[in-house]
Amino acid sequence: MHPPPEQPQPAAPGKPAVLVTGGAGFIGSHLVERLLAEGKPVVVIDDLSTGRLENLREVEGHPALRVIQSTVSACPQLAELVGEAESVYHLAAAVGVELVVRSPIRVLETNLHETEVLLEAAARRSVPVLLTSTSEVYGKSLKPAFSEEDDLLIGPPRQSRWSYACSKLMDEFLAFAFFKERNLPIVIARLFNTVGPRQTGRYGMVLPRFIAAAKAGQPLKVFGDGKQTRCFCYVQDTVDALVGLQDCPGARGGVFNIGSTEEISIRDLAALVIEILHSRSPIEFVPYNQAYEPGFEDMRRRKPVVDRLQAVLHSRPLTPLRRIIELTVAQAARADALLPPASPP
Repeated sequence: MHPPPEQPQPAAPGKPAVLVTGGAGFIGSHLVERLLAEGKPVVVIDDLSTGRLENLREVEGHPALRVIQSTVSACPQLAELVGEAESVYHLAAAVGVELVVRSPIRVLETNLHETEVLLEAAARRSVPVLLTSTSEVYGKSLKPAFSEEDDLLIGPPRQSRWSYACSKLMDEFLAFAFFKERNLPIVIARLFNTVGPRQTGRYGMVLPRFIAAAKAGQPLKVFGDGKQTRCFCYVQDTVDALVGLQDCPGARGGVFNIGSTEEISIRDLAALVIEILHSRSPIEFVPYNQAYEPGFEDMRRRKPVVDRLQAVLHSRPLTPLRRIIELTVAQAARADALLPPASPP
């Protein structure tokens, strides 16, 4: 789905910038590179709580890039930046199951308050906003695949796992309220397990955890019985869809699934990573109550229906999972080769 890499084009003087919150994150940094390659000035707001400046190393010093280290709500220039922007991509959010379980207050505050502040600023000038949501909003539903109009089944409030789903769902409700009451042009993108280069396993993301363990010859820890299935979408395919939706007037006021439809169990994913890396690592099964917290609940399947995305963009994410893993491993190897040699003890 994604085009070949393009050479960065100089930004036109005085051209309105695109604002990307969370632009130093895994997905955000790839989006920033894409926008700069299209000749668009970009302003990034990121507090670097989960993002890293290293993610923007490829465009460091680009004359059309400005990076502001701040939360959205604490940024003193927010009203001016949003008011003068061509459009806004709101990716800033608390991410990762481990962070959700360990820091539920932070998750709720970040996902709710920061979105409200941003939408309010955008509504003053009717600046188009693309809000990234998540497949987590589908909750505990046992449907074989999820479409955008499905009913949502969220677990009990005592389980912090569901606080993330509810916070992102409230972001969606808030965005639709601004669309209906304030005529704010919005698009909502529900992301399904985006993976690829620069993703970290720091917050429990499964593929980078497996790759790191396989490279080190350590056990690949599969939580639960490993029969739960997921569909993994290459980050460049996700970025293609985000840009396409933001640029499509017909997508305004809509919610769209973005994800691959190639389904695999987590146990088979671990085996595939071991095969591709020619690793001798074993697979180790870890109960959920040891990995996260007592009573933790997981979704058994998480497969998107992407017909709506296909109808609007005439394309869908297609990069095969094996190729995604190969690209991620190769990119990590290139990044390691650029690191300075370790100092002798």
